[in-house]
Amino acid sequence: MSFSRIYNQAAARKGGEVALRAMLPRVAEPGELEAMGDDRYLSEVTRCVFKAGFVWRVIENKWPGFEDAFKGFVPLYWQQVPPEVLEELAQDERIVRNMQKIRTVPDNARMIVDGAREHGGFGAFLSQWPSHDQVGLLMWFKRHGARLGGNTAQYFLRRVGWDGFVLSSDVAAGLHREERLDASPGSKKALVQAQQAFNDWHKETGLPYSHLSRILSYSVGD
Repeated sequence: MSFSRIYNQAAARKGGEVALRAMLPRVAEPGELEAMGDDRYLSEVTRCVFKAGFVWRVIENKWPGFEDAFKGFVPLYWQQVPPEVLEELAQDERIVRNMQKIRTVPDNARMIVDGAREHGGFGAFLSQWPSHDQVGLLMWFKRHGARLGGNTAQYFLRRVGWDGFVLSSDVAAGLHREERLDASPGSKKALVQAQQAFNDWHKETGLPYSHLSRILSYSVGD
């Protein structure tokens, strides 16, 4: 079915087209991903890891303390950080002292360094990965990163402006309604089905994937 019906449902729920468009996610401009430093990517990955299963507002309020405690998130330092530094962080009141999540920082720093190696930066690595194969990128994160399964990597990509979908509960409900999803939302099969739906709608409308995803969610819930 045409995506225009979904768009009209979302616009009606959100007070019209102008209001709906004001709520859509920002997509990075050409060259913007490449210009962003690898330290900022490690910062955003870590922010999303700590937010997972936690009150987001608490993490946001404490984030300046995270930046100080993690010394600006320089990946080349954190990929080989001594264990005692991580142990000290587990006692640092500036951050949320969750040792399991603290230990993801060296792993994800190595992931960023490895991804950047052939492209001159992690942003360049992301920018060359096409939105029509977001599933492939998510699988790459799951293989090479730490605690980046579920929706965590999807929210990371959304935060940095990479154009992709987020398979939230509302998006999953919308895909079910449109008979485009019959798998468990946490499965690879569900990601593949969601990818196909958004590929089709992108081809139909030319809209960014992140906009299609947000519009679909607004046609279902808040």
